[in-house]
Amino acid sequence: MIRKDEKTSVIEANRTHETDTGSPEVQIAILSARISELTGHLKVHSHDNHSRQGLFKMIGKRRKMLDYLAKKDIERYRAIIAKLGIRK
Repeated sequence: MIRKDEKTSVIEANRTHETDTGSPEVQIAILSARISELTGHLKVHSHDNHSRQGLFKMIGKRRKMLDYLAKKDIERYRAIIAKLGIRK
């Protein structure tokens, strides 16, 4: 779980306007932060299959949001991919 101050900094770094907390870019960035934290946890605790299942669900959700963003606005998609360093 990411802490509140970490989540706030992720939101501020990826928002599109002053009160933005729910745009696809922000949601993708939050999921990416959670995924990276959970990946570190699973490197230490390799038999934690319940957390692994949650990780796979988060990756799938992020993939769906990225597909949506690519379909709606390809430039925003390319910008978020480059900013977060996500492979695709």
